[in-house]
Amino acid sequence: MTTTSPTLRTPSRVLALCSASRIASAALLEGDKIIVEHTAPTSRQQAESLLPLVDRVLVDSETSIESLAGIGVSLGPGSFTSLRIGVATVKGLVFGLDTPVVGVSTLQALALASGAGNEPVVAALDAQRAEVYAAAFDTSQPSVPALEAVLPQLVYTADELANQLQGPLRLVGEGAAIVGDRLRERLGSKAIQLEPEPAEASAAQIGRLAAMRLAAGEGGSAADLAPHYVRRAEAEVTRTRERFEA
Repeated sequence: MTTTSPTLRTPSRVLALCSASRIASAALLEGDKIIVEHTAPTSRQQAESLLPLVDRVLVDSETSIESLAGIGVSLGPGSFTSLRIGVATVKGLVFGLDTPVVGVSTLQALALASGAGNEPVVAALDAQRAEVYAAAFDTSQPSVPALEAVLPQLVYTADELANQLQGPLRLVGEGAAIVGDRLRERLGSKAIQLEPEPAEASAAQIGRLAAMRLAAGEGGSAADLAPHYVRRAEAEVTRTRERFEA
């Protein structure tokens, strides 16, 4: 496969993939506008659903991989296997091309899905063992390439999270069911706003963040993409005696 000339690219068309959520999705965006987005049936595994979703998105939008301005993909946190599938899919799609790629935090995309607001958004995902993957973001300026993190992306228990936070704040994501009661108890019920339904990170939010970062010149090589697991796999914990990635 030959390297594509940059002059053939559609300047603002970005393909986005999200395999970190419970439901895989793929989207094609032009600027901030979603042209096409497809999600997988919930019964299908990520490995079975991601490439067919990409194919459908490209066909429906009449877009070729060679013409893309770039690709965005969720890097984590999330299921180890699903994150590896997402990264491997992107690497396969752009093999032999110089298409720039951007890896996006699942928690940033989750915070963006909750909408703009003046109070910090705490995005939380289930990390098992009564813990959550969580981070807090300033969403008052959702048009910047990366939401400002006001609490770092780590694994927290409910008490650890409560010790780091002050209200008012919004709590979003599936992890709210794990830490929400304890946060309300520690910070006060008026300090915590819960979404009526848990927000999900999706390819649309991954694409919006990726498009802004690509426009700012932050795209890199797919060869450099690596999942961000946050917590190490058990085998790695045994080998390194460290629970979390550096």
